Amino acid sequence: MADYDVVIGLEVHVQIKTESKMFCSCPNKFGQEPNTMVCPVCMGYPGVMPVPNKKAIHQTIVAGMMCSCEIAKYSKFDRKSYFYPDMPKNYQITQFDLPFCNHGKIHISGKGFSGAELPDKYIGLTRIHLEEDVAKSTHFAGYSGIDYNRAGVPLMEAVSEPEMTSADEAYAYLTELKQMMEYAGISDCDMEKGQMRCDVNISLKPAGAKEFGTKIEIKNLNSFRSVHRSLEHEITRQADILDGGGTLQQETRGWNDDTGATYLMRTKESAHDYRYFPEPDLMPITFTDADIAEISKEIPELPEAKRERFVEEFELTPYDAEVLTHEKAYADYFEEGAKLTKTPKKLANWIISELLRELSDAGIEIAKTKVSPQNLAALVELINSGDINGKIAKTVFAEMFQSGKEPKVIIEEKGLVQVSDESAIETFVDQAIAQNPTQVQQYKDGNAKVIQFFVGQVMKLSKGQANPQGAVKLLKEKL
Repeated sequence: MADYDVVIGLEVHVQIKTESKMFCSCPNKFGQEPNTMVCPVCMGYPGVMPVPNKKAIHQTIVAGMMCSCEIAKYSKFDRKSYFYPDMPKNYQITQFDLPFCNHGKIHISGKGFSGAELPDKYIGLTRIHLEEDVAKSTHFAGYSGIDYNRAGVPLMEAVSEPEMTSADEAYAYLTELKQMMEYAGISDCDMEKGQMRCDVNISLKPAGAKEFGTKIEIKNLNSFRSVHRSLEHEITRQADILDGGGTLQQETRGWNDDTGATYLMRTKESAHDYRYFPEPDLMPITFTDADIAEISKEIPELPEAKRERFVEEFELTPYDAEVLTHEKAYADYFEEGAKLTKTPKKLANWIISELLRELSDAGIEIAKTKVSPQNLAALVELINSGDINGKIAKTVFAEMFQSGKEPKVIIEEKGLVQVSDESAIETFVDQAIAQNPTQVQQYKDGNAKVIQFFVGQVMKLSKGQANPQGAVKLLKEKL
């Protein structure tokens, strides 16, 4: 691979979260019975008139601002003509030469999906334009079905510059873009529901060459992991062809996640002529400086800024901050709990090591957990005060996750209060020493690490309720 430079560009479609569709009043809802969320407008009946969704336009501008785009003061919609079953009008209302957002950028850094260190760089964003989504095609054994519920849903398309040079960079770019859209409430970006879809363009060129190689497009990518895997495969496949003296042709390829390989869908001998022209049923859209300034007030704290603030304000590690800001729901949960504890770092540890693991095992989202941030913060404070130790806390947490009860209630119900009384702990210490003469001698011979063995024995004898610090103090005195 040292002989080639990899060039990657991404076209990312993001459905905007609105009550109604882009140009009609049909509900924008997922999972309804096929072809029930439709009307004459989104079905393309003759004589109907589209009306633009103001909220969708507004959210597109917010998205552009979050990506440092220039916001166009004059923009328009266009017709993109093509014949295919998923577009009942035989044309799509989109934006061609005057999109809402131009010349943005997205910052990537840190570690990539494979664990390799990423270069600290900005990926250019050519444009973000707004259009209507098409219907969903489902292919069965002997026929295909079309569900027009999705036709007309507001859809943003973010087109990157061809400035990514590895699968890791593409993954990081997608992750950052997804986080921005979620943080602003623009989209839920659920790829399983088609709310975020990605097409990949990749080419290889001789190392140092200025002219790009032949562009290959990869479609049907339904997860970020598939994007990463397909790029890794395609880089190797193209390099092998070029090394063997072969040539590449411009083509569209699909991705088979089971075989881990791309496959030919169609060749592209020439660019499609979509016969773009201004949409005659819609007026141009204009924005004043005052309009743009007003919208800019709504931009939320960006994920990158939140990560930096978490490190500074709550004394978290960069890793902790990365995990807790991966999803906005994680960040909101942590901040809610951090207000109620003196040790936000310890709260972060519990969220990352215990709560997220349990959520993953149960297959549920953090929004549906029974463990409220207030109760988890209360559990951390009980540890801080010495009322319970770490082992008891894990028992309490397990019950909290199942029942949602407050930690104090669980402790009282199960009698899990930590034993801190020195005389009570002394009984367990004496038993541990009496039952393990070999280890006593090892300690006397200078093996200080044996103290941890005795602490374990004390905890076992006390059923996990002895104060570990008190146990260590007494053990050292008696040994």
